Amino acid sequence: MNVRIEEGWKKVLAPEFDKFYFETLTDFVRKQYRQGAAYPPAAQIFRAFDCCPFDRVRVVILGQDPYHEPGQAEGLAFSVPEGITPPPSLRNILQEIASDLGHPSIIQGGHLMPWVEQGVLLLNATLTVEAHKAASHQGRGWETFTDAAIEALAKQREGLVFMLWGSSARRKAAMIPQGKHFVLEAPHPSPLSAHRGFLGCRHFSKANEYLRRRGQQPIEW
Repeated sequence: MNVRIEEGWKKVLAPEFDKFYFETLTDFVRKQYRQGAAYPPAAQIFRAFDCCPFDRVRVVILGQDPYHEPGQAEGLAFSVPEGITPPPSLRNILQEIASDLGHPSIIQGGHLMPWVEQGVLLLNATLTVEAHKAASHQGRGWETFTDAAIEALAKQREGLVFMLWGSSARRKAAMIPQGKHFVLEAPHPSPLSAHRGFLGCRHFSKANEYLRRRGQQPIEW
């Protein structure tokens, strides 16, 4: 199957595109978009990969699934288009940055492309969702596909930071060698769970400390 995705990712994920589960997943997703509203816009489903090439990834932030209300999802986990009010999960992320680093985030509004441009892969475990129905596309094959992406990074790259937020994301920790990479886990930043350990996790300063120890530029959060 010919999938339009950034060339570096296309090379490492090529075996997935010819597997039966991916064909079944593609059929399901196409049907969902034909029948009604689904997010993100179809052209942005693989945007996380397109905007952050495989060989440029330095940090992976892994969420659960896209925002499920109109105008919010844009193919980058937790990010919203310019001019859209940050949803509660993103507000909690920005609050944690300010608390952790002692100064506000560089993000103005809720569009997180400035992070992506520094090598932050904003990936959800599930890449699509039905309108108004959180987690509605879980268990359809996306998790297998994003497993393959995380496994490729874990095996072929070294010294990456993985921030795994929420149960769907944290399940991927088992495939990441911690001696080779730096794995940070926390509850999801949703208001339903942020108080159980996301707020106060200090992932942003910990990630930058790790990058500095490896002689890399820290991320401007």
